[in-house]
Amino acid sequence: MTAGFEGLDYRHLFEHLPSPYLLMTADFTIVTVNRAYARATMVDPAAVAGRPMFEVFPDNPEDPGADGVGNLRRSLRTVVDTGRPDTMALQRYDIREPDGRFVVRYWSPVNSPVLDDAGRVVLIVHRVQDVTELIDLREQDRERAAARLQEMEADLYTRAREVQQVNRQLREANAALAAATEELRAQQQAKDRFIATLSHELRNPLASASAALDVLGLDIAGHQAHAVLRRQLTALSRLTDDLLDAARVATGNLHATRHPLDLRTLVHAALDDLPADLTRPAVTLPDEPVVIDGDPVRLGQMLTNLLDNARKHTRDGAAVTVHLDVRDGQAELRVRDTGPGFDPVLADTLFDPFTRVDTGTHAPSGLGLGLAIVRGIAELHQGAVSAHSAGPGTGATFTVRIPLTTEAVPPVGEHPARRALRMLLVDDNTDLARMYATTLRRRGDTVTVATTARDALAIAGSTPFDVILCDLALGEDVDGYEIARRLRRNTLHRHTPLVAVSGFSQDTDRQRSRAAGFDAHVAKPLDLADLDTLLARVVDGARSTPAGPDPRR
Repeated sequence: MTAGFEGLDYRHLFEHLPSPYLLMTADFTIVTVNRAYARATMVDPAAVAGRPMFEVFPDNPEDPGADGVGNLRRSLRTVVDTGRPDTMALQRYDIREPDGRFVVRYWSPVNSPVLDDAGRVVLIVHRVQDVTELIDLREQDRERAAARLQEMEADLYTRAREVQQVNRQLREANAALAAATEELRAQQQAKDRFIATLSHELRNPLASASAALDVLGLDIAGHQAHAVLRRQLTALSRLTDDLLDAARVATGNLHATRHPLDLRTLVHAALDDLPADLTRPAVTLPDEPVVIDGDPVRLGQMLTNLLDNARKHTRDGAAVTVHLDVRDGQAELRVRDTGPGFDPVLADTLFDPFTRVDTGTHAPSGLGLGLAIVRGIAELHQGAVSAHSAGPGTGATFTVRIPLTTEAVPPVGEHPARRALRMLLVDDNTDLARMYATTLRRRGDTVTVATTARDALAIAGSTPFDVILCDLALGEDVDGYEIARRLRRNTLHRHTPLVAVSGFSQDTDRQRSRAAGFDAHVAKPLDLADLDTLLARVVDGARSTPAGPDPRR
């Protein structure tokens, strides 16, 4: 495209072309006409759009020899069948006036295709030149008409060249658009790979540090440094999770496991999980259950992000309130703070990734992903989130609305305490493996450690285990997925619970681990309470599974 014309408005250009143009689909339905065509044919562009070509422009019923419709239809069919322009001979095609009468008109039409990337005709450009005057001149004065004829034929030739040039430009524009789309797709895939790799590389040292902290907690209980380290490791883990969840929101890959739940219970749980040193927000809840179809983990994450956002933008002692209500068939959850607020024009931008509003009091912390994830989770539940502030210094209110459900909340089952287990722990990170093993042994488990795939397969080949915890990326040709596949072919571990423990925790990673034969997939760093619950479930499930051929073989 010529430099300086990248933003050219082709619709505006089409409307002001001096020659009459009509755009129709490949089945001869009118898309639009330009002003010159509307004047020449005495039609209203808005009234003819979407109507069949030959319904709007029929043959003159008073002319028994009228063949305009037939000739034009053949030409248009030729364009569709061949994908090439077709120039028609001069012909009579009478035009109907607004009062219903037909007037004699002669035209010189050129029909040209607009092709998609596959070479199929998607539009037809129908350009006409009113040559009625030419015919009249020819009949009145042959000599004068000859000169006029040459001029008009030259113009017709020029116009035909212009149409061909426009078609070429359209094809080039389509090709450029396809190339740009492919480039954006490649960039998105590269970004996803980068975030997945970054998450894995961050999770491994975080997991090692967290496991070491658990061991220190067993030996040195109550030390003030323990709480500091735990808070900072939790913050780093959350930043890592935010990066992954923001990428899932952007690509539409954020998923939820939903079931009916009382949102009041979820609010209480989220508030109970707040650090003890933070002031508890004032809470207003209805007396009746507020039942929605939701994922408790995702919704808890959403509320935590809203409370964290309020905390970041309020001074010590500033009031934060949580209000839950039912309105118009929806649950309405509001988190209100008395912080510095924001300019109302910024309300919609607050939910964009990496957006951090400078409140003028202090620089906001974090990556600017919390509210983007809130919006993604709300939309995942067919809901919406909005932000409101009357202006700087007036505080801010964030409101989430999620549709109610009429289904009943299922009873909550309690997870029994798990028994001591014989475990095989596979991880090529020696520090992490040693810390995990120490912690699990202190809790009564018998733990065997393998730091290579070869050792893991050799040990598992002759030793029974209650459960096998296995990393996925082992830095070898044989990774955790292959270990799982081989163990499932081994009669000794055909039904042994396999748990993938990895820094790779995107949905695609979980799908791959499930396909390889793992029973569960947990992200590093491990939460010991969550691990106990998981092990109690998968081990009890394996004990209740009858022996028999493995369907995954």
